[in-house]
Amino acid sequence: MQQAYIYDAVRTPFGKIGGALSSHRPDDLAAHIVKTLVGRSPDLDVEQIDEAIFGNANGAGEENRNVARMATLLAGLPVSLPGTTVNRLCGSSLDGVMIASRQINVGDADLMLLGGVESMSRAPWVLPKTERPFPMNNLELANTTLGWRLVNPEMPGAWTVSLGEATEQLREREGIGRERQDAFAARSHQLADPAWNAGHYDDLVVPIEPNTRKGVRLDRDETIRPASTPESLAGLRTVFRSEDGTVTAGNASPMNDGASAAWLGSEKAAGLLGREPLARIAGRGAAALEPQYFGFAPVEAANRALAKAGIGWEDVSAVELNEAFAAQSLACVDAWGIDEEIVNAWGGALAIGHPLGASGLRILGTLARRLQASGQRWGVAAICIGVGQGLAVVLENTTSK
Repeated sequence: MQQAYIYDAVRTPFGKIGGALSSHRPDDLAAHIVKTLVGRSPDLDVEQIDEAIFGNANGAGEENRNVARMATLLAGLPVSLPGTTVNRLCGSSLDGVMIASRQINVGDADLMLLGGVESMSRAPWVLPKTERPFPMNNLELANTTLGWRLVNPEMPGAWTVSLGEATEQLREREGIGRERQDAFAARSHQLADPAWNAGHYDDLVVPIEPNTRKGVRLDRDETIRPASTPESLAGLRTVFRSEDGTVTAGNASPMNDGASAAWLGSEKAAGLLGREPLARIAGRGAAALEPQYFGFAPVEAANRALAKAGIGWEDVSAVELNEAFAAQSLACVDAWGIDEEIVNAWGGALAIGHPLGASGLRILGTLARRLQASGQRWGVAAICIGVGQGLAVVLENTTSK
């Protein structure tokens, strides 16, 4: 089998919902990051790209169902470049990486354009069609931004609780209190801000300029709050339970807009791109469990990915775990038995944000750059997914040997 490598990764800053990127269509964000990625490898003949795969959790609006195809056309890439869009909710773009790496492994491709995008600001409301013309009952619009919608009545009620209530159930099961969640959330902000100031994101993030509609230039992630402390977060009210709740807006990831992209390729891709690989895709893992415990699914996914890579947690020096909620992140860290210090050392989604389709590639690109900066060999990128799934990828730093 051919080996699959990540050669480059880049993303937009992540804007807050209704914020600086809310005037940008998701297909425009996707096209912008594609143009940026292509422009960073000026020696590339774009006719040599085998396929484009984008992750997107919505697709109901301006993404036009297949945002991968929309993005490459808008970016001016050849019309002969095929494109497909993957939807595994929060794990969509990481799933795209797993799919592309398999294509490379078996020799079906040498260079794959990967991406992910989400505009949670612009996610539409949808109106279900009626079963007969001119019904007499009222119809309700469904918000496609996040979570369940148009739920099948055959689904057990225990499965269809909100993501926040599901997290409350998980933290009860795992014994994770409010104080620890707030401390973990504050840590995310307190790591993200100095990482930006130290230049760790200079090669990972490209600014977004105002578009013709409106908006302002966005240079860095919009939801980082450097002054966050456990004490300040402790003052926020709980959202999903009033009596014994612990989940707040401060220890849950915000809703965001943004896009990410990366090159995956075989050894041959080094010559096509004119650049050396950052890391090898060494292991992949997917797992699923009861939908209400979705936040715990990365535990088994990462364990499976490590087994495929032939290593154990004792070999891992860096972890990028998407912080959907502080409670579920802590539950995963506890189950793995790893040092919290190796997790999200440049900040996580609680500070940076979580535009669903773009997050998987964000954590993978950050992991590759962290390994490159430290010279350490092994890292894990893992993400939880609504409705009870998790994905993980193991990277081997190719510059550490």
